[in-house]
Amino acid sequence: MDPSYPTYSAVSQMLAIASEPSQMLPAREQMAFTLGFHIILVPFGVAFTFLMLVANFRGLRRNDRQAMLLAQRWSKVAAVLFAVGAVTGTVLSFELGILWPGLMGKYGSAFGFPFAIEGLFFFLEAIFMAVYIYGWNRLSPWAHFWTGIPVTLASVGGAGAVIAANGWMNQPGGIVVHGGRVVDVSPAKVFFNGAFWLEFLHMLLAAYIVAGFTVAGVYAAGMLKGRRDRYHRLGFLIPLTVASIAMPLQFIVGDTIARQVFDKEPAKFAAIEILPKTGDHVPETLGGVLIDGKARYGIQLPDIASVLAGFTPSTRIKGIDAIPSAVRPADAVVSVVHLAFDVMVGTASALLLLAVWFGLLWWRRRDIPTGRWFLRACAVAGLVSIVSLESGWVTTEVGRQPWTVVGLLLTRDAVTTTGNLWPFFGAAVAIYLAVGVTAVLVLRSMHRRWAKGDDADDVPYGPEPTPPNQPVARS
Repeated sequence: MDPSYPTYSAVSQMLAIASEPSQMLPAREQMAFTLGFHIILVPFGVAFTFLMLVANFRGLRRNDRQAMLLAQRWSKVAAVLFAVGAVTGTVLSFELGILWPGLMGKYGSAFGFPFAIEGLFFFLEAIFMAVYIYGWNRLSPWAHFWTGIPVTLASVGGAGAVIAANGWMNQPGGIVVHGGRVVDVSPAKVFFNGAFWLEFLHMLLAAYIVAGFTVAGVYAAGMLKGRRDRYHRLGFLIPLTVASIAMPLQFIVGDTIARQVFDKEPAKFAAIEILPKTGDHVPETLGGVLIDGKARYGIQLPDIASVLAGFTPSTRIKGIDAIPSAVRPADAVVSVVHLAFDVMVGTASALLLLAVWFGLLWWRRRDIPTGRWFLRACAVAGLVSIVSLESGWVTTEVGRQPWTVVGLLLTRDAVTTTGNLWPFFGAAVAIYLAVGVTAVLVLRSMHRRWAKGDDADDVPYGPEPTPPNQPVARS
């Protein structure tokens, strides 16, 4: 048996994964749905508030009325999305205890530590978000701006804490286990585990990419309808610039992560490359699925996987056959991981080309590109970035299976074995849909008022706002 693969602590614990608990399917489905919903909101908590502060800073430094208007309106959108994220995130926290008692019972003393830190960041973010929203026209201009800085910093810190928990599940460390129980925990080593820094940077850049392209897409759609005024042009330029700067950096980080996975998580890498057998001169397979232990229907690029993993065609990559049979992922799981990775890379490549297109047009003209084909591409870029984000999380989470904590805890041993989870899943879906629909209706109502130039009564809570009392340039 290859020692580089996890063996679940002892041979006696390596049970066949075919006999899954009856609650496994609903627990997985619910976790996938709620996490997939919530993850879309994360970029707006982390990066959209940064875009808001960029507009606010520009408005103050250049006495720019339109930039200040953008900042004020974006702060109201941020408040709505924060409220939605608070609800969906709270449900997720309950799910960890209800759906996965094996995880929390055995490793809660380690796994729970990053979430305790996340809770502190959440409260800081909520406090300063309220101060910033209420502070329009109630604080001095620069004092108000500085109250927004902790919002962005706290959101980044909170996201980092969640990534620390996820990274620990992929590369656990910082604990001492005796008799099947955790007897000692090193909080620093749990938080700053082997996977933390690259995963955190990868997610942080993804947040700026998703928020940037999505917000830019809204204003690109407006410009396609003939709204070419300075307000729309500025609302388009700020987020598109941020996303375009983050995009090439993301490719560098992603490439580095792929090699870390190759070194530290060979089972996941084998699934990503849909590689049935260990070998060298491994081709890169585009598309395809694993059927009866063989990769089928894909397009193979000779030697490329080995070159990308170790910079030489002779690089040896461990395949699915090297994984102990008791913890070997099913063909369907491998296919999902491989296809999700392909979608992530494909969509990210399309966004990189869009960023390069924008950079070239800006370099040549020193002005905002307004060609219809460019605007059309930007209008759909937000949706493409969300697909890329979701497929990346599928790669990470499904690629860890059948483990919940790699080498320590199988998913079948983490899931609850009592009760009926389907009604609980139905209730979660109903809550998320209700919150989601309400958020959309609120945002549409705000948009309609903004289109009429009426910004009154569109703060989701709190006193009625007035236009910001900031020094502005007169046209």
